[in-house]
Amino acid sequence: MRNAVTIASLLSLGLVACIPPNDDPHPVSRALPTAEDVRIDLPENSSAKGTAEALGDLSPWYVVTRQVTRDLNGGTAWVLIVVHTIVQFPATTVEGNTYTWGPWSDALDPADYRLVVTALENGSYDWSLDGRSKTQPGADFETVIAGNAVPGETDGTGHGEFTIDFDAAERVNPVDNDARGVVGISYDLAARHLDMSIATVEDRDGTEVPVNYEYAYQERDDGSGDMVFAAHGDTDDEGTAAEDAVIRSRWMADGAGRADVRLSGGDVSTTISVTASECWDSTFAVVFYSDSVNWQPTEGSQSSCAFADADLPPE
Repeated sequence: MRNAVTIASLLSLGLVACIPPNDDPHPVSRALPTAEDVRIDLPENSSAKGTAEALGDLSPWYVVTRQVTRDLNGGTAWVLIVVHTIVQFPATTVEGNTYTWGPWSDALDPADYRLVVTALENGSYDWSLDGRSKTQPGADFETVIAGNAVPGETDGTGHGEFTIDFDAAERVNPVDNDARGVVGISYDLAARHLDMSIATVEDRDGTEVPVNYEYAYQERDDGSGDMVFAAHGDTDDEGTAAEDAVIRSRWMADGAGRADVRLSGGDVSTTISVTASECWDSTFAVVFYSDSVNWQPTEGSQSSCAFADADLPPE
């Protein structure tokens, strides 16, 4: 996500440096969020670091939950915020129902970028962030990020989807991009819901390994929430077979929560699932831990958990 944010940020900074914003921005801005709309409210502990080993220590699965939601929610947010920022400025060209901002780049940038927004008859907007390599004379624009945004009844309540093509980003600008694969994202600002699908290739000791991730995040009005993060790929150091791993974390408004983990298939086991559960209190300290293979001894009581039972998605 960082690479896509970099691309969009460079374009928006070029706009801000050159042109004053519109007093009446393009209507698509109502379908895209501001920073406040996509803030991440997962309860936090300023000392959240390290790995817990015993009851009363900082919960490592709280730390994992917080890191995953920060990284994935934050990357999604910044792509949308930057596009929202761009459309606050007057379009460079208008052709019918299609509005184009750019192309722009700084003198030393290896690529030009432009944002293209098309108003559709159903009231939604298709948009794309396109790039063109400056290292290849006569290069055509290629879409790096493409989406559709649907305005809500009020500002900050829209929904939509977009796709980031990191392979296209690499072709357009190999200097600032090194990620691989495609990320598909859908969001609903009013429902505070985010879904993400990631198909990528990761380097494991010189070997390129395909990995697929699925992520779902739900935040409620009181600050409580739910996260599911699943992976299919060779996730361990034992052999090359693909495993299935899933983490589900749930938390209350005061921060107390529970994480449940399941590993199966591949080099872990083809016949059974390995599971683990950990609970933390409102200070993010471990109050219960247990796993099915005795990675660590069971500690605490499950009655101390904010959620009584594990509730992982079906295999």
